[in-house]
Amino acid sequence: MSRNTPGAADPFAPNDAALTSLDTLCPGLGRGHDPNAGSELRAASPAIDPLVAPLVLSTTFCRERPADEPQHAYSRVSNPTVSALEDALGRLEDAPPAVAFGSGLAAESALFLSLLRGGDHVVCSRAVYGGTTRLLQQLLSKLGVESDFVDTTDVDAIRAALRPATRLVFVETPANPTLELTDIRAVAEITHAAGALLAVDNTFLTAVLQRPLDLGADLTVTSTTKFVDGHSVALGGSVVSRDVTLLDRLRFVRKCTGGILSPFGAWLTLNGLRTLPLRIRAQSATAERVARWLTAQPAVERVYYPGLGQATTDTGRDAHGSGPPASATRTDDTRLADAHRADGRLAEFQHDGAHGAVVSFEVAGGGEAARKLLAELRLARFVEHVGSVETLITHPASMTHADVPPADREAVGIRDGLLRLSVGLEPAEAITADLRDGLDALSGTSETAEANVESQHDGTHVAVAGDIARGTETVS
Repeated sequence: MSRNTPGAADPFAPNDAALTSLDTLCPGLGRGHDPNAGSELRAASPAIDPLVAPLVLSTTFCRERPADEPQHAYSRVSNPTVSALEDALGRLEDAPPAVAFGSGLAAESALFLSLLRGGDHVVCSRAVYGGTTRLLQQLLSKLGVESDFVDTTDVDAIRAALRPATRLVFVETPANPTLELTDIRAVAEITHAAGALLAVDNTFLTAVLQRPLDLGADLTVTSTTKFVDGHSVALGGSVVSRDVTLLDRLRFVRKCTGGILSPFGAWLTLNGLRTLPLRIRAQSATAERVARWLTAQPAVERVYYPGLGQATTDTGRDAHGSGPPASATRTDDTRLADAHRADGRLAEFQHDGAHGAVVSFEVAGGGEAARKLLAELRLARFVEHVGSVETLITHPASMTHADVPPADREAVGIRDGLLRLSVGLEPAEAITADLRDGLDALSGTSETAEANVESQHDGTHVAVAGDIARGTETVS
C-alpha cells in the first residue's frame, strides 16, 4: 500500500494510514510533535506555543559555563530553524533528520566531497541537471575523480560502466529535462553488488511522489528551491539517508565548507513544505492534461512526460509510438515502442499516484522556432526554474544545459527546439491557450488543432477532445 494513500473504505473511519500520510503530516511540520521546532522556545517560556515554527536569526548562542555543550553553538554549524526543516525533511522519508544546504548544488557538492577522493569513479545519468555535469566534469575531475555518463534507463549500461574504483552511482529520475526514468530498485541491486552507493536526485517528484530510499537507494538529493519551497523565494538543498554515519559525514563537510542553509531560507522552505502534497498533486494532474494536449499539436514533434504511458510521444504516432515514424526503420520503431511501454510500467510502479509537474516538448524548426514560440507567451514565464506555483518555461540548450557540449546535449535528446514546461496552479485551459498562441506563431494559423481542453462534470477534471487511446481504453 502506498505511504500516502489511506486504506479504509470509509474515509471517516479511524484510520492509522490516514493519520500518518504525508497529507496529514505536512501541514503540521515544524511545530508541536517535532522535537526540534519550538521546543527550546517553549522550555524557556511554557506559555509560548507558536503555530508556525519560530525564525531564529541569531548567528551564535550563549553558554553558561565553558564545559557546556549546547544543542546549537554557531549557526554555520547548526541553527534551531534549520534543524526544524531538517527534521521535517527526514520525516517525509521515514529517515533521521536531513542535512540542509544553501542550494541543491551545494548539497551535491557536499555529497561528492563526503564520499569521493582522488582515484574514485562515479557513474552518472547522462540525462541530468547541467550543474551536476559541470561539477563532475569541470571541478571534481581536477581533483582526480573520474566520471562516466551513461544511459541509466539501461541497467546493462550501468553494469558495464562499473569499475573496482566505482564508489557512487548518481541518477536523476525523472531526468532533467527529458524525463527519462531509471529503475531505482534494479540499479540499487547492481550498485550494491559492486560495493558502491546509490544516490538519487528526487527534485522533480519529491518524497510525495517517489520514495527512493524505500526502493533501495542510499541517499536522496533534492533541490528544495524547486517544488519543496514552491514559491520561488528560497534557495536550498538537502540530502536524506537512513545511514547515520553518512549523515554525520555530510554534516562534518558542511561545517568545514560553510554550506549550511540560512535560517530565513529554512523558515521559508519549511512553510512551503506544509502545502507540498496539495500543490504537487494538483500541478501533476494539470501537467498530464497539458502533455496530452501537446501530443495533438502539429508544430510539436515530441512530448516527454511519464504519465503518457511512455517516455516520449512522437506526434504522428499512437500513444505507444507504434506507427512508423518518418525517419526510423520498423525494427527501430518496435524497439522504441517496447521501451515506451516498459517506461509506462515503471512509472506506475515507482511513482506514487502521479508523475510530476514538468512536461518537455520539442517544436519543429529547432532553436529559431523555440525562440519564436517563447516570444508569444504571456502566461508562462520564461525563466531558469521549475516547481513554482506559476507556470514557467525554460529553453534547456541555452539555459540549464548551456555548459554541456552541444554534441553531448544532442546525444541525450536536448536539441535546440526542446522546451521544458513547469506547470503551475493555473487551470489547464489557461496554460494550453497560452501555448496555442505560441504554436500558432509557428504554423501561421489561427488554430493549431481541433484538440482543445474541455471541462467535464464539475470543472475539476479536463480531458483532451480526440482522446489518446491506451489500447482500447480511452484515457481522459
